[in-house]
Amino acid sequence: MGTLWQDLRYGARMLWKNPGFTVVVVLALALGIGANTAIFSVVNAVLLRPLPFEQPEQLVLVWETHPFGRQLGYTHLPGSTANFTDLKQRSDVFSELAALDSWNTVLTGNNEPERLTGVKVSANLFTLLRMNPAQGRGFVADEDRPGNNRVVVVSHGLWQRRFGGDPSLVNKTLTLDGETYTVIGIMPEHASFPQNMGLPAYFDFEQKTDLWTPIALTDEETKNRGSHHIGVVGRLKPGVGIEQAQAQLSNIMSALEQEYPDDNKEWGMAVVSLHEQVVGKSRGAILILLGAVGFVLLIACANVANLLLARAASRQRELAIRTALGASRGRIMRQLLTESVLLALLGGVLGVWLAMWGVDLLIALSPGTIPRTAEIGIDNRVLGYTLLISLVTGVVFGLLPALQSSKPALNEMLKEGGRSGGGSPRRERARRLLVVSEVALALVLLISAGLLLKSFLRLQNVKPGFAPEGVLTAEIGLQEQKYKDERRIADFYRQTIARVKTLPGVESVGAVSHLPLSGAEEIDGFTIEGRETLAAGLVQSADFRVIAPEYFQSLGIPLIRGRHFNEQDRADSTPVMIVDETFARRFFPGEDPLGKRINEQGSRWPHSFFTVVGIVGGVKHSQLNGEARPTMYLSYEQSGWTSLTLTVRAAGDPNMLAAAVRREVLAVDKDQPVTKIAPMSEVFSKAVAPQRFNALLLNLFAAVAMILAVVGIYGVIAYTVAQRSHEMGIRIALGATRRDILRLVVGQAMLTTLLGVALGLAGAFALTRLMSSLLYEVSATDPAIFAGVALLLALVALLASYLPARRATKVDPMVALRYE
Repeated sequence: MGTLWQDLRYGARMLWKNPGFTVVVVLALALGIGANTAIFSVVNAVLLRPLPFEQPEQLVLVWETHPFGRQLGYTHLPGSTANFTDLKQRSDVFSELAALDSWNTVLTGNNEPERLTGVKVSANLFTLLRMNPAQGRGFVADEDRPGNNRVVVVSHGLWQRRFGGDPSLVNKTLTLDGETYTVIGIMPEHASFPQNMGLPAYFDFEQKTDLWTPIALTDEETKNRGSHHIGVVGRLKPGVGIEQAQAQLSNIMSALEQEYPDDNKEWGMAVVSLHEQVVGKSRGAILILLGAVGFVLLIACANVANLLLARAASRQRELAIRTALGASRGRIMRQLLTESVLLALLGGVLGVWLAMWGVDLLIALSPGTIPRTAEIGIDNRVLGYTLLISLVTGVVFGLLPALQSSKPALNEMLKEGGRSGGGSPRRERARRLLVVSEVALALVLLISAGLLLKSFLRLQNVKPGFAPEGVLTAEIGLQEQKYKDERRIADFYRQTIARVKTLPGVESVGAVSHLPLSGAEEIDGFTIEGRETLAAGLVQSADFRVIAPEYFQSLGIPLIRGRHFNEQDRADSTPVMIVDETFARRFFPGEDPLGKRINEQGSRWPHSFFTVVGIVGGVKHSQLNGEARPTMYLSYEQSGWTSLTLTVRAAGDPNMLAAAVRREVLAVDKDQPVTKIAPMSEVFSKAVAPQRFNALLLNLFAAVAMILAVVGIYGVIAYTVAQRSHEMGIRIALGATRRDILRLVVGQAMLTTLLGVALGLAGAFALTRLMSSLLYEVSATDPAIFAGVALLLALVALLASYLPARRATKVDPMVALRYE
């Protein structure tokens, strides 16, 4: 222990005596360690940290599956209430099961009306999650029955935001959708409910849950197998694994298919861990970013190792004297590694500070699709990781210089170093090997970044089928208890659209049930009059949207044939439908769909058949990096749809209309809130936010890697030129021209660079395939990116080597020879 303390004190004195060297090394390491710490904080919060529940490994979601869902890209689908009822009775692998359903409600009272995001849940949900209200109580079984369910538990956020933290809120009443509910509990401040826990994948998860109420399934609902709209969360019994649960549920579903073939044919069940459901989609991108910052750290290590090798040349006399005085090779290596670890620890300390700033930046730039962002931060595990990589880094970059410098035979050194006393050929080869590795690693990062950037640019240039610029959107969700009939709903929207249309600067006003690219979708089955079955391979379902007459004009969706909806398309007129060109092409190949009658099979429709009166252009409703799906459009006048989003096309800046639109809605109904007022361009931007985030970070890391690699090339060549000044002087004295010297120095540098480029291309060819799922219309081995990035790095390396090469051409032979 005393020897270690001696090594530490001596190492600290050596670093203090060379402040310039120490600062450069610590900054390089801090950059790499800080980037790794910041990304690992994301890995820790999202992937490694257990969900904030008691025994979270027992929590699972139970989805239903069907072949048509998989064909549409939905691996998992919501369940039916009847199947949930049977599952509770027949399964024995769960200690508890609970159902959940979305619930958007309007809170009215003394303040301005507010639309809240709620969830209807089985009464045992909170006990299943082992999470109790901080004030009041949770639900009891008797409240999970129709007529007894007018009770709510509110979130801490809603309690603070709306009620100012009123300690007497419990047992008070709220008016939700015009009905009275009693507040029975308030959840803890840090209670965390995964936003997509148990809810169908096409719901909007950006908003936090505001309140919960019992689901209170009716007898009719518990027997309904045709409507799939609930999520199911379960807690496995101790000792039961997901595989065992999956096997039992598959058997149960097979039995249900035999008992109810009309409703359960080809339906299955899938058990997914809650942790996987929450974080699974983010895992690939996060791990790729972690690998990228790992490359940055390796490049920083190679750079520092090069600096240490260069510094070791100036310490040969010191090390030779220590050897002559009896120091063993192991003793010298330990001293040198101690100094390396000291540098790494200093870099780690500074890196933690950089990481704290970097974490804030990551959260600010987050596209909103990374789960658990509120939990990202620097905790003990992250600090332990930083300490570990600092220690490993110190050994990694210090080992080669220590091996090279720990055997300083004086006579041999003088023979190899020439009269300059410079570095040996062995040390020179080591430095060049490190530069090769830097170039190779940097090239892999640059190619990966180039692929993501090209993919993002292509995605951003995709034509979505509509024109988002100049459009303001505003969501309106009517209170179902207040607007119960189709006529009253239509009257509200008709008046609202008419009033908004009179505002100055408004060109057209439409409305739609689900905005394109908003993440909200509806898919229904349908039949075509006169057809028994569809052609083989076709899916008998399509997206649908409920719209107002000027929706297509407001979003710039072209009418191809037929007509738009008009004021004559009302509840008492012939039910009509507009389809898009994808629908027409898929379900009416070689036919004209105009005039055809389609039975939209959603149970909510008051009509049986809709006549097709128009065909419009296809729109990418779900995602930009996919094909436009077939879509049916229905008129709001004939649908009774309560929740629509206004689409207001403005002559100028659409944001200037926000306050006026809200005012006109309240003029029609003073208790009707307006939410999510935003320009359509912002909705479009959010659709590409994940790709933009990945491309931005990876390009940032790649830029840092290239800078480090170029600095490494420059440093090695500059040091080599300084050590070979005697040789250069002799060459010039013997007649070598400036061009000869340039060719010699640059040629050696480019040979090293090209070797690194070759290795980097091979590595990139193997590794970029891992990021194929993140790319859009770009091959993981895109030849243009590979060739362009390799050429760019070679040109930058050429510039980096040219500067010290020019210095070599200016060596004065007389000065160099006299100095030697």
